[in-house]
Parts: sequence; structure tokens; C-alpha cells
Amino acid sequence: MEYEQEFVLVSPATVAGEQFIQLLKVKKIPFAIIVNSQADQLRFEKIGIEHILVIDTQRQDLWRIPQLNIGKIYLFERSLPLCCRYIQICRAWTSDKLYVITEGSQSRLIYRGLGADYIIHTNGSSASFLL
Repeated sequence: MEYEQEFVLVSPATVAGEQFIQLLKVKKIPFAIIVNSQADQLRFEKIGIEHILVIDTQRQDLWRIPQLNIGKIYLFERSLPLCCRYIQICRAWTSDKLYVITEGSQSRLIYRGLGADYIIHTNGSSASFLL
């Protein structure tokens, strides 16, 4: 089943990312999250997240375009390799903007080269300013 409405896609890999998805819930903005482990999937299911995309980041042959209509993408960086992989996976899912939210400053050119539209440096606090 394909969804007509557009979903924001979030990788809530940090505290700010988790706060961001709570803000999306409060504002009733349709969203999905992307995780790479069943443990994360279960944890987010327990807090009521409805749309969870579990991606095996090591198996490129299993990467499929989701049935959700993906709009903007917000990737909260926990690690450089994982964030790079998510960009590689997700960039083809939307023509909308892809944001990387990072506490580091060394990765800007790498993320931009992989297809990120915006790299936002933060001190790890609230990401509500993104909306």
C-alpha cells in the first residue's frame, strides 16, 4: 500500500533527534524513522512510533524504496559511517531537501558530496528550530 501524504523521514540517532520526532508528533506532522537494528525498532515501537523503516546498512541488495511518500529527510549523526550510509540509501527516495544535523565539523564536505543539501552544526540541544 502506497501512502499519498508526504512523510518527513528522520534518523533519530541522538537525543536531539528523539526530541525532534516528539515535536513532529505534537505538531501532527506525518513522519517515519529510519533505524538499522531490531533493538532500535523495538524501542521506538514501545514509544508509539508507527512508521519505522529498518534498514540493513551492510546489504545494499536489500535497500528498497519505501512505500511511504518521503519528503524532507533529517539525519541526526551518531557516527560518520552510519550517516554516510543513510545518505547513500535515502537520497534517491526524495527530491526534497536532505539535512544532516551534526555536532562535528569535519564531515561537511563528505556529506555534501554524498548528496546532503544542508549540514547543520549543533551543540546537541533541541532541534526544534529545524521546523
